[in-house]
Amino acid sequence: MSFLTGLKCLRCGTEFPPQKMFRGCPNCRGRLVSNVACTYDYGRIKQAFKKELLAERPPTMWRYRELLPPDEENIVSLSEGMTPLVKCPSLGERLGLKNLYVKDESRNPTWSFKDRLASSSVSMALQFGAKGVTASSSGNHGASTAAYAARAGLDCVIFTTEDYPMTMRTLMQAYGAKVVSTPTRKDRWKLQEAFVEEYDWYSTAPFVHPPPGYEPYGVDGHKSIGFEICEQLGWRAPDKMVAPVGGGGSLYGSWKGFGEFFDLGFIDSKPQMIAAQVFGPLKNALAKGLDYVEEVPGRPTVAFSVGGTGGTYQALKVLMDSDGFAETASDEEIMEMQLELAATEGIYAEASGVLSLAVVKKLRDMGKVAQDETVVALLTSGGLKDPPTTQEYLPDIPLVEPDMDSLRKGLAEAYGYVLPSV
Repeated sequence: MSFLTGLKCLRCGTEFPPQKMFRGCPNCRGRLVSNVACTYDYGRIKQAFKKELLAERPPTMWRYRELLPPDEENIVSLSEGMTPLVKCPSLGERLGLKNLYVKDESRNPTWSFKDRLASSSVSMALQFGAKGVTASSSGNHGASTAAYAARAGLDCVIFTTEDYPMTMRTLMQAYGAKVVSTPTRKDRWKLQEAFVEEYDWYSTAPFVHPPPGYEPYGVDGHKSIGFEICEQLGWRAPDKMVAPVGGGGSLYGSWKGFGEFFDLGFIDSKPQMIAAQVFGPLKNALAKGLDYVEEVPGRPTVAFSVGGTGGTYQALKVLMDSDGFAETASDEEIMEMQLELAATEGIYAEASGVLSLAVVKKLRDMGKVAQDETVVALLTSGGLKDPPTTQEYLPDIPLVEPDMDSLRKGLAEAYGYVLPSV
């Protein structure tokens, strides 16, 4: 059975019994919109969950099942979680960091961090008796939702728009989702809401504006990122964790995970949390001392998954509670880092995911990260989700004749690489 006790508003503290809540706290709707968070019986969890139990459990996020919302019989899993925490010595040396790690979420079943959210969210859809699952998505979220709906045997309809990569839309359809495109992003939300209200389907993504964040049971799936990092670091938290932030589900979930392990006595400190963004709505809110996130100007970006111009209170609250901050990176800085990570560490991450490392580099240059600090950057997805974007930043592959002179010329012209003399 689950140790879930209910839901609680992050802003006003109002408590609710366990139920479907897709619009955030009803008392806070409006300008000061706020999400609700899952609450648990931590007294019983302390009795039931011990670190020693993990040695006998499978390497998935459900090894921490006492701290996750669904009843065990409703868990929908594709063995997500326990992704590698990879130390990056070569890239770290270039950036002047001795202890730089990446949490590589591309190793999840659909190759992104959203599998954690989808597993927890679709599990709760089963628990609530939902007749189907829906979401609006630019790609990763939709692919994950579709895959876990298929695993659960639930119908799935995903709403998207024409401006997102074909690779992403193909993934959603391949997992059996009925993918529908609409003229605008807001058009998607109208249809998504209709599925929730008229057909009693479960939504894994928000459909109101301003968005409160992802539904709370899915967000708690992201707690396992924090749990795993602590376990993989030998039961300690990093000094800083940097995450790409759109709605802030992974930022909030990870922070909540660190907090729960701290309260349970498994770690003795919590990290400073850093939000990596393209346009900086969280940075703007902190600079102005706001208790909400206002819209900022935007444009098309290579980091389209986190290219929003607004934000959520739950993400802002993480930065305030952790004494953290937010920083931005340009498309050029992101793509430079994507290629540098791949060439130095052998990890090809999606542009939206490598935003975290681009911000790490920027912070190191600004003196906001110390050389000896342990820094974890979240890589949310793999680069093969959008290879055309990377291709635009690569040289054309030279066509050479089958002789060494032609090869030397081709290598030099395309890559500036001089083949050593024999």
